[in-house]
Amino acid sequence: MARPNLFFVLTVLIIASGSVPKGYDEGGFAAVADMPSFLHDYGLLERQWTGSKHDLVQLKANITSFGVLGAAFGAILALLVTDRIGRLRTWQAFMATWMSGFFITTFASGILGLLLFSRLLSGLGAGGLTVVAPVYLTEIARSKSRGMVVSVYMVLLLSFLMFGFFISYGARNSLPPSRAQYRVVLCVPLISGGIALFLSLFLKDTPRWLASKGRNDEALLVLSRLRGAPPNDTALTGEYTEIVDQVRDVKQSLSGTTTWMIIKEVATIPSYRKRFLLGFAMQTVAQWTGGNGITYYIPTIFRYAGVHSDNISLINSGAYGALKLFFTMIFTWGLIDVLGRRVCFMTGLFIQGITHVYMAVYMGLWMDSHNKPASDAAVASVFIYAVGWSIGLCTIQYLYGTEILPTRIRGVCYAFNMTVHWFFQFAVVRATPSMFEGLNIWGAYVFWACVCFVGLVVLGLWAPETKGVPMERMAELFSGPWYMGWRAKLGALPMRDDADEDSLQRSPSEDAGTSSETVQVKPKTKDP
Repeated sequence: MARPNLFFVLTVLIIASGSVPKGYDEGGFAAVADMPSFLHDYGLLERQWTGSKHDLVQLKANITSFGVLGAAFGAILALLVTDRIGRLRTWQAFMATWMSGFFITTFASGILGLLLFSRLLSGLGAGGLTVVAPVYLTEIARSKSRGMVVSVYMVLLLSFLMFGFFISYGARNSLPPSRAQYRVVLCVPLISGGIALFLSLFLKDTPRWLASKGRNDEALLVLSRLRGAPPNDTALTGEYTEIVDQVRDVKQSLSGTTTWMIIKEVATIPSYRKRFLLGFAMQTVAQWTGGNGITYYIPTIFRYAGVHSDNISLINSGAYGALKLFFTMIFTWGLIDVLGRRVCFMTGLFIQGITHVYMAVYMGLWMDSHNKPASDAAVASVFIYAVGWSIGLCTIQYLYGTEILPTRIRGVCYAFNMTVHWFFQFAVVRATPSMFEGLNIWGAYVFWACVCFVGLVVLGLWAPETKGVPMERMAELFSGPWYMGWRAKLGALPMRDDADEDSLQRSPSEDAGTSSETVQVKPKTKDP
């Protein structure tokens, strides 16, 4: 059995740490934003506030959500620079940006305007990392282990989300309520980020990006180091040849093509349009089921559920993160390729919807009644909700958004989907406190439950099962009406293994906007 290549493992861990900013923001900063020492420092305690309660709620929501707003612009910026300066330099630039912003957040010392600016700046870096880190990991992984390698990104994200709550719990119990208390919590990810940024100086860019820039000799040497094999190794030479051929063919496919031309193709070619809109619909449903709104305000939600001790609320919040991590790992490394995409996301949406219904009933009838059994059931439903979110749209939205699209339009559509993801997440995080205030808490859960059940119907009809479907044959699943997607299957005629949708020449009927999927296939090596 071949020994694992230590350099490759370290590269994966360093680049995957680009998920730490997002994970710690949802865990560590979310807990700090609810910490009395932090609120007192910025004059946000109710006894300090001289304005209306509504204005206080809005200001707290801005502090939490501005990081997400900055991330939306970071995702756009990353897609503009990643191909120009390379994956590694882009990763380093955004990691440095996030560290600068988070450092200012840590030491803003009660200056509210500086805090809001730092939230936007750190969010800019975090958003860019959510784009470039998965791209880097995808491009250095072997085909057979690509899913496992990329999943390390999500595992680290959820690990730091969980650690953030437990570190906050430790700071509350061991340190007096002062600036030092919340600063200790905020400093933790800066240490890991600094170590990763320093170690990244010893890495090289991905072989695929180097080859795309004509630096083929350098690409071969980097691939040799990643695989732990000499440059003249037969298997390595074969992989290198596939990379160079794939880069050349993609350049030919996109030669003379502008972003506007791709947008017009997505709008006019039925198969492209249906696939793009499905990805957009999944992002919309995923965000508006309340997932990130609940994560950012989970300590508050546990208090609504009857957990009145701040310490116990933080422990439960950490356990909530741990449960999400555990089931996401089960989903990523097992369920997704065993049960299939449809079973997972439909089961997840159903679980989310049912728990929202119970929470709406609890908040409306029993929240102030000191009903212990009802309170215990509410706490349990929060954890059950985490299971539904983890095995459902938490990850599937990203998987569908990439695997159902051909490379020709994947970049543009991915850019749009990530922008939608972050803007919707900003809207949800920003709106959640206002929804709790304006809809008496229970109304927010009614809204989220409705989104879950509408999504269950719409996505249940629209989304085909893609488990085991080669990427070059995805077009066959979208040749019929959108509402019959649940019945879509591959045709009886096999497609050649050396065909790739990027090399398919569209027929005149497609250019005219019809639903024809007639194609001409030219030989091509497999996408490595």
